[in-house]
Amino acid sequence: MITLTNHVQLIGRLGADPEMKTMKNDRKLARIRLATSEEYVNKTGERIREVQWHNLILWDNLAEKCMKGLSRGHEIAVAGKLGYRAFLDGTNGRKYFAEISVTDLKIISEIEPK
Repeated sequence: MITLTNHVQLIGRLGADPEMKTMKNDRKLARIRLATSEEYVNKTGERIREVQWHNLILWDNLAEKCMKGLSRGHEIAVAGKLGYRAFLDGTNGRKYFAEISVTDLKIISEIEPK
C-alpha cells in the first residue's frame, strides 16, 4: 500500500519544456511546471476555469526520462511527495515555495492540439 502520510497525485499539462542540470555529485535534476485545472459554474451561471501551477522536481532516471519524452503541452500523471524550500529574495526577505518530488510519472497524451 502507498504510504499516505505525504503523498500527492496530479494530472495536468506541462507549461514549458523540462529543464535539467547535473548536480555536483553527478545526480541529474529536472524541473517541470505542471498546470492543473478545474471548471465549475458560479452562482450567476458563468463557467469558470481555474488553473493551478505546480513545481515538480525529478531525479536521476526520471529526470532523464522526462528530458527525452516530454515537452510543453504533454499531459502527464505524477505521484510524489510535497516539500517546501526557502530562499532569500533581493531584499534579503525569506520566501518559501512548494514543490513536488516526483517518484512516478506516466505520459497520458501527446501535445494538446490547437
